Amino acid sequence: MLAEIKRELRHLYGAGILFFYYMKYPILIGLPILYNFYDYPRNIYLDILWLWSAGLVIKDGVVLFLRWKRGEKLWR
Repeated sequence: MLAEIKRELRHLYGAGILFFYYMKYPILIGLPILYNFYDYPRNIYLDILWLWSAGLVIKDGVVLFLRWKRGEKLWR
């Protein structure tokens, strides 16, 4: 029973990583366009998703900057 739960949690974790790897920039750019130009109704869940995506983009920028400052390879 516990092994099945761990396996399912690993699947959810992997799906979350893939989702945010590919969708953080479209969410970050597209949601304000939907709200401001297409009069899309505000949604708290999409706002939280947008904030999460913004945090991931900022984290990526900070990590890239720190690698550059240390003289490491920027892309692994």
